[in-house]
Amino acid sequence: MSTPAATMAVAELATGAAVIEIRGDVTAACEQALMTAHEQATDAGAKLLVLDFSAMEYMNSGGIGMLVTLLVRGQRRQQRIAAVGLTEHYRQIFELTRLDEAIGLFDDTDAALASR
Repeated sequence: MSTPAATMAVAELATGAAVIEIRGDVTAACEQALMTAHEQATDAGAKLLVLDFSAMEYMNSGGIGMLVTLLVRGQRRQQRIAAVGLTEHYRQIFELTRLDEAIGLFDDTDAALASR
């Protein structure tokens, strides 16, 4: 049985800020979809990228690794990355892996925008 791929949708939040809505399972298999979404947001001028995990069903270590790749790409472009919609379980994983030190964790997109 194959793991369903995550889908990514990009939307502008405000000038210079975009949200990438992530649905489904975040694994290494969805890396191309996430990088394409990142390019779309970057091309639109986003300096703040908010990853919305509200509709995420599952994330494994491959998905964590993919987020690290995204983080490196964002840093090269002087972009900040924030995350919203994480369950308590995934918040703990971000803290254990220290991703929370590089990716700001917020309760919602308004709080992420206010952090700019």
